[in-house]
Amino acid sequence: MNKEELQFILREGEGQKIEFKENFNKSLAEEIVAFANASGGKIFIGITDGSKINGININNKLKSQIQDLARNCDPSVEIKLSTFEDILIVEVPEGENKLYSCKNGFFIREGANSQKMNRNKIMKLSVSEGKIKFDEQLNKELEFKKDFDEERFTKFLKENNLFTGLNEKDVLVSLGLAKKEKKKMFFNNAGVLFFVKSPQKVFSHAYFDCVLFKGKDKSIVIDRKTFHGGLLEQLSSAKEFVKKHLNLRYEFKGFEREEEYEIPLRAIEEALVNALMHRDYFFRGANISLFIYDDRLEIISPGGLPKGLKRRDFGRLSVRRNRIIADVFAKTPYVEKIGSGIKRMRMLLKEANLSPPKFEMDSFFIVTFKRSVPLNVPLNVPLNERQKNILKIISSERVNVSVLTLRAGVNRKTIQRDIDYLTKKELIKRAGSKKTGYFILLKKKT
Repeated sequence: MNKEELQFILREGEGQKIEFKENFNKSLAEEIVAFANASGGKIFIGITDGSKINGININNKLKSQIQDLARNCDPSVEIKLSTFEDILIVEVPEGENKLYSCKNGFFIREGANSQKMNRNKIMKLSVSEGKIKFDEQLNKELEFKKDFDEERFTKFLKENNLFTGLNEKDVLVSLGLAKKEKKKMFFNNAGVLFFVKSPQKVFSHAYFDCVLFKGKDKSIVIDRKTFHGGLLEQLSSAKEFVKKHLNLRYEFKGFEREEEYEIPLRAIEEALVNALMHRDYFFRGANISLFIYDDRLEIISPGGLPKGLKRRDFGRLSVRRNRIIADVFAKTPYVEKIGSGIKRMRMLLKEANLSPPKFEMDSFFIVTFKRSVPLNVPLNVPLNERQKNILKIISSERVNVSVLTLRAGVNRKTIQRDIDYLTKKELIKRAGSKKTGYFILLKKKT
C-alpha cells in the first residue's frame, strides 16, 4: 500500500470489496464472514464511512483481538493484517469452505453493505456451494408402496448382477436411494429419478429432449422425441435415437462385417451418461437436450462445472455434483471408471481419426461432436439406412454393383433394386464404359 493507492481507495469509497470502519468493535466479525461468503475484500480500520482518515491506535492486543474474532467464526477465517501509517487493514480472502457464520448469524457482502442472510439466501448459497446435495435430499411427496416401480428395480438388479439375500427395501437403503424414518420408507431424489413410476410427476424438468434438424441450424425439424421415465430408460432411448439418425458404414474384417458409426457410439454414450449424471437438477428451467445437425451433434446439460472443479482441472480431476446418482451409474456397464469419461471421449475420437470433442462449461455444459459431411438429399426423397449408406460409399470412391454388394453386405438383387431406385430419383447415374463403369452422385455434397 502507498499513498496513491490509498487516495484512489478513498475516492472510490466503500464497495463490494472495500469496507471502512472508524473504530474496532466486535461487529467486525460480521464484516469478516460477509467477505468470506462473497468474493473477499479489505476492511480499513481508522477510516470513517465518509472516507475521512481518523487513524487508530495499533498494537499487538488489537491485532490479537481481531485474529481471535476470525478464528471464532464457523468455520474459522484465515485473515491477513497489515498497516499503513495509523490505519489497520484486515484482508479477508474468499472462503474455500463456505458458508461462514459468526455469533450473530450468516452475513454476505452485497455492494457496499454486509447483509444478514435470511433462510432463502442461506439455502441458495448452500446449493450453489454444493453444501446441499440434490440427490441426497429425502422426498416425502411420494408414497413408497404406490410409486415404487418394482419391475424397473428388479430389472436393474438382474442386469447388473446385484441380487442379494436382502429384501428390496434394504437394497434401496444400501444403495443410498432410500431411507427409513419412523418405520416409514422414503425415497431420496436420486431414488425418485431412477426407480419411481413417474419421476416427472415430481421433477417435470428431468427429461431428455432429442431433435434431428435438417441443415446446420434449427430452422427445419425432421424428427423429435421427448423421453421421460427413469434416468436409465432416458439413456437407452437417447442412444437409440442417435443410432437411428447417425450415418453408418460397414467394414469387412476377414469374413465378418462390422458396423461403424460416423462418430464412435461409445464416445456419445459417455457424453450422454455425463449429462444425466452431472447435470444441475436444482436448475428447474431447462432439460437435457441432444441436437443432431448436418455437421455436428450436441449434448446440452443444465449447469456448468460443479463447485470445486476449475477449468484448468477439467478432464484431469473429477468432482461429482450428484454422488448417489453417479454411484448408481457406476454399477452399470455404462461407466467403466468414475472420472474417466472425458478422457475416454477424446481417446475414442482420436482412435477414429476424428476431430476432438468441443466442450463448453458456463451455465450449461455442452459437448459437441463434429460429423462427417452429409449428402444433400432432397427432403421429399425417402431413403432407408442401406440406401443412405450406398450414397456414402459412392460419394467416397468409384464402385460398381459388385463392389457395392460386397461393401453393403447384402445380395446383388437388393443392391440392384436400390441402384434402380436411386437412379430413378436422380440421385446417381452410371458413368464410364459398360465393362469398367461406376456410379457417381448427381447431387453435390453440401
